Amino acid sequence: MSNARINEAKVLGSTPKFQGRVIRVSVDEVLLPNGHRAPLEIVRHPGGAAAVALDHQDRVCLLRQYRYAANGWVWELPAGKLEPSEPPLRTAQRELLEEAGLEARDWRPLGTSLSSPGVFDEVIHLFLATGLSATAAAPEPNEVLEVHWVAFDAACGRALTGDITDSKTVMGLLRAQHARKSVT
Repeated sequence: MSNARINEAKVLGSTPKFQGRVIRVSVDEVLLPNGHRAPLEIVRHPGGAAAVALDHQDRVCLLRQYRYAANGWVWELPAGKLEPSEPPLRTAQRELLEEAGLEARDWRPLGTSLSSPGVFDEVIHLFLATGLSATAAAPEPNEVLEVHWVAFDAACGRALTGDITDSKTVMGLLRAQHARKSVT
C-alpha cells in the first residue's frame, strides 16, 4: 500500500442493538478504506475527561476506586463522563471537585486518549491541574473510592511497571511527566 492517504470509511447502514444509561451499541455495515465491506460492533460513549492533579509537594491525586467490571480495585485519576453539551474542561473540573474535593487554579490540556478504538468511540480528554485548593468532595452513591496522594515520580513509575493499569491514568501521568519536562 502506498503512503498516499486512502479514503475514509463509508457507513452503509447501522442497526441499533442496545440503548443504556451511558452507552449505545450498534452493528454498523462499513465500507473500509481498503474497499472491504465489514459488519462492525460499535459501542457509542459520550466521552470523558480526566485530571492529573498535582499539589505543591509534587504529589498526584489518585483514586483507589472499586470497579465491578475490573473485578476489584483500580488506581485512577479523577475522571468522568461528559454530560450533554458540557466542554471537556468543565467535566474534568466537575469530577475533580466531586471525587477528590479539589479545585484547581491552573489547567493545561494534555491531549486525548482512545480507550479501545477497535470497538469504542469514546474519547477521553486529559488535563494537568495545578494550583490546588481543598473543598468538600461529593462522590455519587455508586462511586466507591478512596483519595490518595502519591509522589508524582513514584506514580509514573507505577504506570510504567504495570501497577497502575487504567489506560487514561497511565496516559495522563506520562503525558503530564512529559509536559512538565518540556516547561523546565
